[in-house]
Amino acid sequence: MRQKLRRRRRTKIVATIGPASSTAEILLRLFHAGADIFRLNFSHGTHEDHARRIGFIREIERSEGHPIGILADVQGPKLRVGRFGGGRVQLQTGQEFTLDLNPTPGDVRRVNLPHPEIIAAAGIGTTLLLDDGKLRLRVVHRRDDRLETEVVVGGPLSDRKGVNVPDMVLPIPALTAKDREDLAFALDHGADFIGLSFVQRAEDVAEAKAIADGRAWIMTKLEKPQALQNLDAILALSDAVMVARGDLGVELPPEEVPLAQKRIVRAARMLGRPVVVATQMLESMINAPAPTRAEASDVATAVFDGADAVMLSAETAAGQYPFEAVNFMDRIVARVEQDSGWRDVIEASRPAPEHAIADALAAASRQIAHTIDAGAICAFTESGSTALRVSRERPEAPIIGLTTSEATGRRLAVAWGVHPVVTTVTHSMSETVGRAARLAAQEGLAAHGDHIVVIAGLPFGHPGSTNALRVAVVK
Repeated sequence: MRQKLRRRRRTKIVATIGPASSTAEILLRLFHAGADIFRLNFSHGTHEDHARRIGFIREIERSEGHPIGILADVQGPKLRVGRFGGGRVQLQTGQEFTLDLNPTPGDVRRVNLPHPEIIAAAGIGTTLLLDDGKLRLRVVHRRDDRLETEVVVGGPLSDRKGVNVPDMVLPIPALTAKDREDLAFALDHGADFIGLSFVQRAEDVAEAKAIADGRAWIMTKLEKPQALQNLDAILALSDAVMVARGDLGVELPPEEVPLAQKRIVRAARMLGRPVVVATQMLESMINAPAPTRAEASDVATAVFDGADAVMLSAETAAGQYPFEAVNFMDRIVARVEQDSGWRDVIEASRPAPEHAIADALAAASRQIAHTIDAGAICAFTESGSTALRVSRERPEAPIIGLTTSEATGRRLAVAWGVHPVVTTVTHSMSETVGRAARLAAQEGLAAHGDHIVVIAGLPFGHPGSTNALRVAVVK
């Protein structure tokens, strides 16, 4: 009989796939090392590349008998300068430099900015950041077809480097034509999450949700200061969120990023939205077989904050040590969760339950499981909502998310503490309790004689009807 998967931690791991991790053998090793969700970055690779990787992941899922989530991360409206005559220039601090609509290759005095919306929205004093914030320009004059700027921080600038505009909300959609093609491909190929990039407004999320139409959860990436200004409205519409610290760290001062991370995680937990902390978590492992002590502390901080998941980017996509990166991430998270101080922090930060029957039962399931030292909390869930409510309570007992929906099982791979299991329909409470006890034992999460807490909804098969709680003994 195949050994059942049982993670030794509650916080999940997202691993990005790339050239270093594209074979079936490596993906299987990453899954065994601890990857719960695989991320496909649509900024790179072809649809054929992504289709092949999705096929490998689904084959691993079938062979291992455990749901695996797939996150399709679309690129979003990436803003870039044009090209230079020599491919590269050196800008000096204090010099004048013009960004214009002229497509002619640039020089040390000017370059094309093929984004008239930036020129239209800028004002005197507006800051422009180039090449991931390495260069800083300040607008001194705005003309109809150009921005005349002063170089505040100089340096080398080459073709097609990115432009960030932290001071303004741009009238551009979060989904480009390329994103719409990628989104359609991802949905057709069964992606479980859509990573939505460069969101500024709640309307951006609403547009993506309308396209997805329930076929995938929308995971909103929070990487713009404007998104933080609209955080509550964005969270309300999102199915999950990501603290995307790469671009967020470009547009915010570095000292603001840790505070933004804590604010986002706290707000997401209040609403029961799964939240992923991402970018540069074990960055040195792109080229080194072990992380720095500071990186280990960074991962630990996200776990202490109560994040549902932590993410690896280039470490697993292009690094030399993808397996070791996942393995170290797993070890760090598991060690933090064994610490009594971590449990104290989690208990102190638990949100109050909402005034609803389902929330009251989720809170009761945690309290009962704690009081009787239950082996597991078994949440029967069609849409995933019941399991997410229990996850929001951050119980000591493992949560078994039992669902008849394969899609729901895969989506629950991101939820803190939830061990998803796809099962068949039950027709009575006694059958449900018996099924829960049997599966808890089969999955290795409860032993003979252990108590389990079962939370479900009557009548069965109706999402949003959580209204029943039982305690049973595994026999």
